[in-house]
Amino acid sequence: MTDIGLHTQRWTRQQAIDYGIPASEVERYVVLAGQACPYKIGQLKILALRAKARATLGDNFAIKQFHNLVLQSGNMPLAVLETVINDWAAAPR
Repeated sequence: MTDIGLHTQRWTRQQAIDYGIPASEVERYVVLAGQACPYKIGQLKILALRAKARATLGDNFAIKQFHNLVLQSGNMPLAVLETVINDWAAAPR
């Protein structure tokens, strides 16, 4: 919301802070216009992949293993991450 307010509603820095966003975040949104949107898209995709892996693995799902796989896989497009997670979930246990 702050990103949108700053860039489409022409909020001032102070308006964003008054909205309740820490000053350091406001600075990030000012400098990196549009940064929050891809961050949220990534979050939603990872949550969906986690739900799918949990459904596939059932009692064999381990949240720590899932998060370790995501983090250790490094930077990659979400479509590639989806393949990594799907392969992991489909691997024999």
